[in-house]
Amino acid sequence: MTSTDVHKDVEDSGPSGYAAARLRLLQEGARSGPPRRSALSDLTDDWLSGLFTAGAEALRGVSLIAVGGYGRGELSPRSDLDLVLLHDGNDSGAVAALADRIWYPVWDLGLALDHSVRTPAEARKTAAEDLKVQLGLLDARHIAGDLGLTAGLRTAVLADWRNQAPKRLPELQELCAERAERQGELQYLLEPDLKEARGGLRDATALRAVAASWLADAPREGLDDARRRLLDVRDALHLTTGRATDRLALQEQDQVAAELGLLDADTLLRQVYEAARVISYASDVTWREVGRVLRSRAVRPRLRAMLGGGKPVAERSPLAEGVVEQDGEVVLARAARPDRDPVLPLRAAAAAAQAGLPLSLHAVRRMAAGVRPLPTPWPAEAREQLVTLLGSGQPTIDVWEALEAEGLITQMLPDWERVRCRPQRNAVHIWTVDRHLIETAVRASEFTRRVHRPDLLLVAALLHDIGKGWPGDHSVAGEIIAKDVAARIGFDRDDVAVLAALVRHHLLLVDTATRRDLEDPATVRSVADAVGSQGTLELLHALTEADALATGPAAWSSWRGSLVADLVKRVAAVLAGDDLDEPEAAAPTAEQERLAIEAVATGSPVLSLRAQTEPPALTEGQPAGDPEPLGVELLIAVPDQPRVLPAVAGVLAVHRLTVRTAELRALDLPDGVEGSVLLLNWRVAAQYGSLPQAARLRADLVRALDGSLDVAGRLAERDAAYPRRRGVIAPAARVTVAPAASRHATVIEVRAQDAPGLLFRIGRALEDAGVRMRSAHVSTLGANAVDAFYVTDGKGAPLGAGEAASVARKLEETLRG
Repeated sequence: MTSTDVHKDVEDSGPSGYAAARLRLLQEGARSGPPRRSALSDLTDDWLSGLFTAGAEALRGVSLIAVGGYGRGELSPRSDLDLVLLHDGNDSGAVAALADRIWYPVWDLGLALDHSVRTPAEARKTAAEDLKVQLGLLDARHIAGDLGLTAGLRTAVLADWRNQAPKRLPELQELCAERAERQGELQYLLEPDLKEARGGLRDATALRAVAASWLADAPREGLDDARRRLLDVRDALHLTTGRATDRLALQEQDQVAAELGLLDADTLLRQVYEAARVISYASDVTWREVGRVLRSRAVRPRLRAMLGGGKPVAERSPLAEGVVEQDGEVVLARAARPDRDPVLPLRAAAAAAQAGLPLSLHAVRRMAAGVRPLPTPWPAEAREQLVTLLGSGQPTIDVWEALEAEGLITQMLPDWERVRCRPQRNAVHIWTVDRHLIETAVRASEFTRRVHRPDLLLVAALLHDIGKGWPGDHSVAGEIIAKDVAARIGFDRDDVAVLAALVRHHLLLVDTATRRDLEDPATVRSVADAVGSQGTLELLHALTEADALATGPAAWSSWRGSLVADLVKRVAAVLAGDDLDEPEAAAPTAEQERLAIEAVATGSPVLSLRAQTEPPALTEGQPAGDPEPLGVELLIAVPDQPRVLPAVAGVLAVHRLTVRTAELRALDLPDGVEGSVLLLNWRVAAQYGSLPQAARLRADLVRALDGSLDVAGRLAERDAAYPRRRGVIAPAARVTVAPAASRHATVIEVRAQDAPGLLFRIGRALEDAGVRMRSAHVSTLGANAVDAFYVTDGKGAPLGAGEAASVARKLEETLRG
């Protein structure tokens, strides 16, 4: 169907003809993107023009105007119609009747309408009071009626905007900043708001408004294309959901990707992130230019008076060879020659980051257009400037993004392309892969005084997740890439080997510390064998902490830090030549012995709770603070009987206590005391609120063991009320046997969706399988539980290979059921 046919249907059938023609237009496969938005705007113009003409009759001095997105001719399938009925004020009764003749048919069709009826004076007054109204009027477009009235308002509104720009632009910038604070950054969100988040369509509109002020202009390259991409995604979102929504929810991303002909949801998100990054960078540059212009306007009259009317000369302060500071930005010196100086981009970037100043857009583009590629291997100066840039702390981020916006990063480090704007579908991660790498370098810059080779630490931070752009285990792929990159950067053979090892094992310390028994010599020896040297261990410790801190708040805690530090201390001792003795059963403490005797005497469980803390990490020159909580030590002594593990885990879940570590062993009682006692030494933490009283825990544990407390039922009720994201299906649980992880027990690893009572279900399944648990090492990352259980047979020996595989399989079936 041609556009002429569609418009004829509108003329022939009125509102019903418009609805049918609109539906056919949206269902056309041949038209999408800008042509469809433009056609939908034209179609709507024709319909509204017909309504206006039929209602206006002999009325003069009235016009119908589209504003906002409709004014720009960018109607998405479910967009609001933003309309102003403009009149000269001569016949308000007739104008009100005309408004009804237009608004009601729109409402009858179920279309969202944002409308107003104003005189030009009222429109200008409202715009002066409400910045959002003024922004909408900047895109005013005539639909029907008195063209002269519309043109007069447009001219007046633009003149007002330009005259008031010095006052209104800071207000607009503040509005953008407040919105960004509320909505976050579009280029990093897994469920972004395409319109409201920073780097979204609102910011693109704000850049148009800045350009209309004639005060400053946004960098144009790529901006229109980025805006078009976001509009295309919004169109597809409207069509697939049938709703007027701007939020790209997880459960709708596959459908939207298919509507746009993209491979998958990750490809969709990457395109959205790339578009948002262009808009965000353009916003940074533009608002910086606005600030510079406004400052110069305020200072210029005074300078002219001081200089006798002459033109002021901008100061240029040298920062490095070929690099100077001017007007609060880093620019190239007049004598700089990018075509003869391949190190210039890194030197300029390092100087900017060290000075805490932005790189000027002109300087970056000049270098991108004419710089000569670095030779392979890089000269020593280039490597040193890269390390200086990475070690500059927070200013590194903005400088790196400026280089990346113009393609300089991928020119120097081609492997960066695979991780650029790559999403991470993991609730623990708050950044894309590339931003996480830079954040890790920023965090690592805080630890450079802790290591002997800060250059290796910073480069390892930059490369540790570089393998995420490739299939398979990203640590294995990253090791190969890191070797190549490190050699190209110019590190010698020994340093290349260290960097490769750091990338390969960057998860080793935290995974081992939180999932393995650190008292087991096999655990410590395996880490020592992988690390190989004290220097590498030192670097790996710092990298581990920097990586976790740069991941998100769920990835690091005092508890994890204490476990990693304990592991590092043990491994360092092995690397120094100390022998590891086989662990012997520790003699019970006086507290443990007291509880055990009381449990035998009473025939029921007894327990104690004790908070555990450690001094906070100190920064040089800072006073000591309060100790940081590591959790609460829970000691339980129970007369030996079946089902102890699930009973304890269930009661703790009922009381909303999170288990961090768990040990269970039979206790040898003093001579003269008959009976067998199980001792549970667990570390727990309250999910929220305060800890329950020990007496309440004990009472519920007694009931759980005698069967009068229905733990499974209580947890089932909790599970039914547990909040879940609509449409998001968690991956199935996975249970594996870790080979050769311990000489004294079989280690079974569980990866599952965290939920109330998970440890209770695992404990019950292990009891049903007839195995005994020596200890548990529990770790929760976001919504994911990653737990390890040391189990033995009834005689205390490790399970055979077949039996271990059978237990793991049955446990997996239980958790998936």
